[in-house]
Amino acid sequence: MDKGNIFLSEHDTRVAGLYDLQHTIGRGHFAVVKLARHVFTGEKVAVKVIDKTKLDPLSREHLFQEVMCMKLVQHPNVVRLYEVIDTGTKLYLVLELGDGGDLYDFIMRHEDGVGEQVAKRYFRQIVTAIAYCHRLHVVHRDLKPENVVFFEKLGLVKLTDFGFSNKFIPGRHLDTACGSLAYSAPEILLGDSYDAPKVDIWSLGVILFMLVCGRLPFQEANDSETLTKIMDCDYVL
Repeated sequence: MDKGNIFLSEHDTRVAGLYDLQHTIGRGHFAVVKLARHVFTGEKVAVKVIDKTKLDPLSREHLFQEVMCMKLVQHPNVVRLYEVIDTGTKLYLVLELGDGGDLYDFIMRHEDGVGEQVAKRYFRQIVTAIAYCHRLHVVHRDLKPENVVFFEKLGLVKLTDFGFSNKFIPGRHLDTACGSLAYSAPEILLGDSYDAPKVDIWSLGVILFMLVCGRLPFQEANDSETLTKIMDCDYVL
């Protein structure tokens, strides 16, 4: 997540009498993600704390879509949304907590890629999760290794961060440009309307390339050059 400017007061250290908030593990423009512990069970969770007073209309819409899609998508390879707590000025999303970091950091520890068998094992899980989402007519729209987290005790990787997700109707195009440049399909970068599942499939291809090669296929010194590489599908194996 990008750095932001959200701060919690001492009064925000317990949520709904159920979760004790601990240190920050991620930040965004309108949110922080806190490590937390369930008061009664001791289970550790991630709590995304959104300051609703800082949300513009578009951000509110994205938040609504994120919650709607995460409630709908229940899959072994998708991070679970346990509950949503609304306190008026803040919204708390209580999420399943990974225990092994994210896929991006894992790939960066393997300069020449992770090896075919390892890549196959993790990529199969990611594809299975996205195929399930698409069957429910949910598109993620921000697939990247940073949004794939390890659950080492379970032997799984899971998709997270559905902040740009949305429902789609088969045969109808979406037109909201979102996602991360290096993983974005050309039609999104052109500002065209697009077939929702196909933009996720493009991003999956970029992730597979990274797993096998240890680097991005389209990554230049600046965004303009990166965009040109994507539009020309210009990459080197």
